[in-house]
Parts: sequence; structure tokens; C-alpha cells
Amino acid sequence: MNPVRAMMVDDPADYIWSSYQCNGLGKQSILLSPHELYQQLGLNTAERLESYRTLFSTHVEDELLDNIRKASNKGLVLGNDRFVDEMENLSGRRLKERHRGRPKKNVL
Repeated sequence: MNPVRAMMVDDPADYIWSSYQCNGLGKQSILLSPHELYQQLGLNTAERLESYRTLFSTHVEDELLDNIRKASNKGLVLGNDRFVDEMENLSGRRLKERHRGRPKKNVL
């Protein structure tokens, strides 16, 4: 949806560098191999095409999109505290943003 948000095209199918024409409309291309997750969108081609188009039928709010981009760019997990804590425990990695810099000194 980036080309649509950038107002380069009105519909994702109009952006020639996108796989939407193949995955959403069924256009054949020797440049594209169906991804395993795409194959799981339906039991047959018609179901997969419909499911794929449905993914693009709702608008993602700007704040959520910004949060997704920030988490992706920083290699973090996006979710509630419980989910993030579970992912940190499973992976053994820090997956939520911490405050930068030195901890503040306690002044009594």
C-alpha cells in the first residue's frame, strides 16, 4: 500500500513493480514464485486471490503504521506488555525499547 499512501497510484494493482497483480488478480509472471504463506491463504487459486485482495481492503491507521515501522526498523516486537515479555523469554533477547542513556541518579 506504500504507492497508494504516497499517492503514486489509486489502486495497488496499478503499481507495476508490485506483486499485487499476480497475488491479487491472478496475472502470471515468470518473475514470481508463490510464497508458502500466500499458498496458505486458500485451498485453491480463487480463494487465495480473494483472501489476498481482502488484506488490502482495510485502511491501517497512521499511528499503527508508524508503530509497525518503528518496531520493524529496530528489530523489536509490537504487542502488549505480556506478549512482548513472552517473546523476550522465548528468544532470550531484548525486544522492547528501553530508555537511552545512563540511568538517572537518585537524589535524596
